[in-house]
Amino acid sequence: MLRIAMIAFLAATPLAAQEAKKQDCQYQADVVEAIQKARLDKVKERDVPDAVAASAPTWPDNYNAAIPLITPWVYEQKMRDIRKKDLAAAWLELCLQQ
Repeated sequence: MLRIAMIAFLAATPLAAQEAKKQDCQYQADVVEAIQKARLDKVKERDVPDAVAASAPTWPDNYNAAIPLITPWVYEQKMRDIRKKDLAAAWLELCLQQ
């Protein structure tokens, strides 16, 4: 019985790790989406953390630390790309590939 439980645990561990990575990448993509929305709303780059916090995000608080790190990347994109491209989807795809 112990062997069966051990095999089940070892088989589930990679699956659990993969699900955790998917969730982590989704939260990161949500942060990118919020920053992109702030840029579309013409929020100044220095005010983005406050604007995103005011939007009552649903991700865990520790992802707020990524906002100042990702904001410059979003703000260096051309405005036409901000309007037309889904940066969150691109971020999610890249994150899942790593």
